[in-house]
Amino acid sequence: MTKLLLTDRALSDIDAIEQYSVERWDTQVADQYLVDLDSALGRLAEDISLFKERHDYTGRLRFYNVREHVLVGDVIGGVGFVLTVWHGSMGFIDRLPNIEPDLVHEAEIMARHIEGARVEPGEGV
Repeated sequence: MTKLLLTDRALSDIDAIEQYSVERWDTQVADQYLVDLDSALGRLAEDISLFKERHDYTGRLRFYNVREHVLVGDVIGGVGFVLTVWHGSMGFIDRLPNIEPDLVHEAEIMARHIEGARVEPGEGV
């Protein structure tokens, strides 16, 4: 199993999806959407190669579709990072150049933190 981590931004996005779904439809619809997102995250944790490039985007971020939403992520050192979750209708590909540096920076900070946590007992003392 691959390590898969979500940023605070991604968690906030998922919370917003849940709130919107409850307000727009009902709790049952929101719950099913969360189940679908959780299943997608489980699949990514099992196989990080499911994060794919897109033909209409040339940056380093990767994507995974879940119903009408897209998980936007990065993979560093075999660790997957879900950086944000956007609705497919948001024109996110056009918006990525403005936000990509921040997303990549977040992934790199998390990756450095994980790498620092891998210090063997007795090392770095």
